[in-house]
Amino acid sequence: MADKLHFDLVSPEKRLFAGEVDMVVVPGEEGDFGVLPDHAPVMSAIRPGAITVHNEGETTRTFILGGFAEVTPAGLTVLAAEAIDLATLDAEAVATDVANAREDVADAKDDATRAAAQAKLDRLEALQAALVN
Repeated sequence: MADKLHFDLVSPEKRLFAGEVDMVVVPGEEGDFGVLPDHAPVMSAIRPGAITVHNEGETTRTFILGGFAEVTPAGLTVLAAEAIDLATLDAEAVATDVANAREDVADAKDDATRAAAQAKLDRLEALQAALVN
């Protein structure tokens, strides 16, 4: 049997995944990076995007809003600020949410409201981009 990478995906609410996989591609702050078994130790902030897990010919993608990734000799641990299984989302519903969020930004009456609406729009646009890729 080929070497496997131990991977843990943890959100503030719960551990979403713990197990042995072939490879994980992480959306790091400075670009995507792949982690295989015996990867050199590294820590990275995560930008909003999709983590792709490869295992035995299958891939799963999870949207991560942000967080940190740490590779150690024991494996890869991702501490995600928010994690959403992309397979559970409806692209049309997300597109509608993006359109509504754009309207909220345009209709904002003060800076605080505009900033909150813009943050929501940025999150939704990153989610939409992850669905397309």
